[in-house]
Amino acid sequence: MIKFHALILVGLSLVTSSLLADGEGDNNPEKVRQIPRVGIQVSQANQAKLNAGLDELAELIKKLNLSKSNLALLLLPDVEIYHRAVKDNLEYQEFFSEKDIVKAFTALNSGKKRAQQLLAGTAPWLEQTGLVVRGFRSELDGTAQPYGLVIPRNYQPEGEKSIRLDIWFHGRGETLSETNFIDKQTKVVGYYAPRNTIVLHPYGRYSNAFKFAGEIDVLEAMEHVKSQYRINNNLISVRGFSMGGAGCWQFAHLYADHWFAATPGAGFSETPEFLKSFQKETLRPYWWEEKLWRWYDTDDNAINLAHVPLIAYSGEDDIQKQAADVMEIALAKEGIDLVHIIGPKTGHQIHPESKAIIEEKMYSLARIGNDKLPLTVNKVTHSLKYNRQYWLTITGMKEHWEPARVKAQIRGNLIEVTANDISGLKFDMAAGLAPFDITREVSIEINKQTLTAPKAKSDRSWMFEIHLAGDKWIAGPKPQDGLQKQHGLQGPIDDAFLSSFLMVTPSGKPVHEAIGRWVSSEQARAIKHWRQHFRGHPRVKADTAITEQDIANHNLILWGDFSSNKLIGDVLARLPLSWTGQGVSIGEKVFDAKSHAPIMIYPNPLNPGKYIVINSGFTYREYAYLNNARQVPMLPDWAIVDVINKPEPNDSIYRFPGIPKDANFFDESWSVK
Repeated sequence: MIKFHALILVGLSLVTSSLLADGEGDNNPEKVRQIPRVGIQVSQANQAKLNAGLDELAELIKKLNLSKSNLALLLLPDVEIYHRAVKDNLEYQEFFSEKDIVKAFTALNSGKKRAQQLLAGTAPWLEQTGLVVRGFRSELDGTAQPYGLVIPRNYQPEGEKSIRLDIWFHGRGETLSETNFIDKQTKVVGYYAPRNTIVLHPYGRYSNAFKFAGEIDVLEAMEHVKSQYRINNNLISVRGFSMGGAGCWQFAHLYADHWFAATPGAGFSETPEFLKSFQKETLRPYWWEEKLWRWYDTDDNAINLAHVPLIAYSGEDDIQKQAADVMEIALAKEGIDLVHIIGPKTGHQIHPESKAIIEEKMYSLARIGNDKLPLTVNKVTHSLKYNRQYWLTITGMKEHWEPARVKAQIRGNLIEVTANDISGLKFDMAAGLAPFDITREVSIEINKQTLTAPKAKSDRSWMFEIHLAGDKWIAGPKPQDGLQKQHGLQGPIDDAFLSSFLMVTPSGKPVHEAIGRWVSSEQARAIKHWRQHFRGHPRVKADTAITEQDIANHNLILWGDFSSNKLIGDVLARLPLSWTGQGVSIGEKVFDAKSHAPIMIYPNPLNPGKYIVINSGFTYREYAYLNNARQVPMLPDWAIVDVINKPEPNDSIYRFPGIPKDANFFDESWSVK
């Protein structure tokens, strides 16, 4: 490991605004404090003024919606973010001080000003430099989501040269409401504002370490920025500190081919060891939970970081130095020496001299940029959700949540491949990138078996696909005989909430009243907590109102049973689920239908390109809100839960919607194992 110890400077160091979890006091799943906490009472006078301002802004938004201006419709989220922030924070009592109310009035004024400018056919904030707040409409639930930008003073909207983009992940902030986030992005530049660089500050849908909906928020915000500003795709980096450092580690390994550099600071890089050391928690995971930790744990995916230059930072006295220490060991196993800059005698903050060293290295890396076509590609994944690295895509796995690993090296017109636990690969090089002699065929040697592939095209593009048949690799994609787990359709349950979804409520009577009460409670909870924790409003429709367009466009979250929900009744015979008034089963074990309910994800029989989910929102619950490392999938592809009997005191099953009696993943053809 290479370490850089900065000199101690006189004066105050930069202090993160992160709000850390409370440690051992937050280790009792039976006593969970609310996050975010309940805010202050707003006086009747201020309530009346805020509601009047909301009504004025809503009327302006209505006019924009009715206008025929393409500009107004395109930029409507830039206005809506102010209305939704104040409306939600007022309605759900999320003003945490009198200052927050002042911020709300400022937000309403900003929203009204932008709306009036759009109605007049102008949008001056598009040419604004310095601190700028923007908004985009999220595919997940259709809500307008905010993000902040720091735009250099010399940026010219009509210029020709593209510009570097740094994505900065903020720290944990349990009171980081939309109003507070928007206000902060108008006042605070942040740790870094490199010259000739736009800095994107994603909201990340609040305090989830940029996982799940937070992950999609970052990707959507990045794409929105790229559509609005001249961004150099080869000069995008990910950076963060504390909770943001955790987000940086995750994005670095999940999307390693996207970034010219990553600078994670503090935070956590995996789940179990961090919770043991930082939270002093005794873990009692089910076997499927341990597998699902691999979704975001960077140490299990360390080889991917061979493709992104890393500069880790820790304070010498910071307990969260553990994140980089874990990664030093994991990377060393892959033959990689971690550059770890350590601020001397420094706690949970970035030392000024360390900051200067990091920036010098970042400028050096930016002169090189991202590698367009590395001749060696390494990739490990535990899910087809993250299946691509540069010109190499994993199209099939032998078993999800086990490590699928591939190394491919180009040597002239030969590609040498070593693949483990993989059943399909695709090679895809865009025009101009194929490094082959175009007069000769390409050979692929995979696990000591040789295949002949076509020559590269005259435009220097090349694409070829192979799959495993028995123990032999053969040319072409794997034949699609029935359902197959594939990229974007691989589970587990939480994956349904990472693209557009619609909650479908039952209109009929349940077979068993007790199950009906549980469904009603879980449905209400899922809707409430999507807003509380992921800061949006889910689309909700009754089962009798679902249209063909709904089925085509959304993952359907079906609440109820085969009697109460029409859609469950319609598709039940085409699911690997047996459910009658007497018993319920997925697999061999049958459970009493009076006290047990199924939870599952499966390709929608009415549209196999989308999911259905039965009786579940996102799977982690309030206990996980207390520490971001706990925010991991809690259930696999399916489970049968006892929803009547109560768990034993202090049992970890308080973390679930019922007592798990059976649970598992479907196999690679979506069949019961």
